Amino acid sequence: MKNNLRVERARMRMTQQELADKTGVTRQTIVAIEQGKFNPSTVLALKMARVFGVTIESLFELEETD
Repeated sequence: MKNNLRVERARMRMTQQELADKTGVTRQTIVAIEQGKFNPSTVLALKMARVFGVTIESLFELEETD
């Protein structure tokens, strides 16, 4: 699954730690998601979309292999 977290964080000038604090996870979780090593739960994806004021579909995109 592709994601645009890094792009959205840059747009909001937000650090990984700030996003982690706002969504109730660790910074390491944010790093793993941004690197494509971990897919967030539906609840976490919804929280992230809310933080950025965007839809889940604009943050996460399925790839052909998913």
